[in-house]
Amino acid sequence: MLRAGTLTDAPPNVYLKDGKFTGFDNDLLTAVAGKLGLKVEFVGTDFSALLSQVNNHKFDVGSSSITITEARKKTVDFGNGYDFGYFGLDVPAGSPIKGFDQLTGKRVVVVQGTVQDDYATGKQLDPVRVPDYNGAINQLKAGTADAWIAPAEIGEKSAADSNGKISVAAKQLSPAPTAYAVAKGSDKLREALNKALDEVIADGTWSRLQAQYYPGRPIPADFKPGSGTVAAPSASASAAS
Repeated sequence: MLRAGTLTDAPPNVYLKDGKFTGFDNDLLTAVAGKLGLKVEFVGTDFSALLSQVNNHKFDVGSSSITITEARKKTVDFGNGYDFGYFGLDVPAGSPIKGFDQLTGKRVVVVQGTVQDDYATGKQLDPVRVPDYNGAINQLKAGTADAWIAPAEIGEKSAADSNGKISVAAKQLSPAPTAYAVAKGSDKLREALNKALDEVIADGTWSRLQAQYYPGRPIPADFKPGSGTVAAPSASASAAS
């Protein structure tokens, strides 16, 4: 059994549906674990606590679209990257904000401890930090924030589900891939996950889940999932096989 810490409210990456943890990251982890003969027990937590909970062995793995950063490497070890990400800029409907270069002096909300928090802090935007995605969405709907820097797919789904109250103003490619987190020194587990990840890339599972959760999203030419030594078949090819 692999015990994985994840979030309940960040579709399409990680979320609860009908009482079951699902989403691209979690379905991929289930497939990876399957190659190792393991089942996954998912447990919901806050992102701000997830990495420390992984490192103190409350969870074997962190699964939550976690972007690899140098700061986070001080807390946990990362497997190979399995996805790329975009930053999305969500704003209240009718907002004049059209881009990331228009945020100075605005009330910008981020989820605490995320790479979007790092970005906003690095740009000296003095962001308002909330514990989860629902908190950010509620700030936009209530008009208490001018913008939310979000993982783009989560931001796009939140806008689509907002009944016209939220729109996506812009998006840009995130500078690093996302990966599963394990406790410092968990080399055997990390290496096993990396090997199994390459297997689910090679057998078409990765491509199928990409097409399922991110329909129509182009994959950047320079992004190679996993170790980079195995080719990912196209979703149409893997669906036909």
